[in-house]
Amino acid sequence: MGHVRDQRYAARSQRDLADLLAAQPLAWLISPGGDDAAFTPLPLRAERGRDGSLVALRGHLARRNPHVARLRRDPHAHALVLGPHAYVSPRWLDDRTQAPTWNYAAAAFALRIALSEAPDDIDAELQALVAQMEAGHAGAWRLGEMGARYARLATGVTALRGEIVEVRASFKLGQDEAAHDFGQILQGLAATGEDALVRWMRAFDTRGSGGDEPA
Repeated sequence: MGHVRDQRYAARSQRDLADLLAAQPLAWLISPGGDDAAFTPLPLRAERGRDGSLVALRGHLARRNPHVARLRRDPHAHALVLGPHAYVSPRWLDDRTQAPTWNYAAAAFALRIALSEAPDDIDAELQALVAQMEAGHAGAWRLGEMGARYARLATGVTALRGEIVEVRASFKLGQDEAAHDFGQILQGLAATGEDALVRWMRAFDTRGSGGDEPA
């Protein structure tokens, strides 16, 4: 990420990273290099320590996925998370000499993976993922509703925990824009239905029009 070393676009706290994962749980798990390089899209959850710090990412893989064997050979991997993003057009601005750009929130996590096929670990992971995804919805679904099918499903799953070794994140959300241009960009994005990105931009806005929550 080209902006990852520009402090204007840094996460304000680990809460921003946790919020990004909650808003966009589907990530790419990547094990590059070698003949068995592997790339798998999968939902990941944030594990936080007692002090609230982000310590690990949790998820699961199908046992038949060749990525499992790769992780057993080499437990080092990366998770790439891409949050809300959109093209920013100069057509929205009074100053049409401005260049177009792209606003986004993204993070790359270097991980050390531990795998488990213990039934309790698999059950805990699947239960937690469903609870997270169903939370707040009327008529929320529960794994128990699968009945006997759930036990058969669980035997084909490997639980994973990725200890976070390093994080590189970029929240490029209009921090470098003049106040007038920033307002026009928000209007343009809202008009094109990019509501999630608008919320993130307002949350990171130090001009006084933002808030604490991106979602």
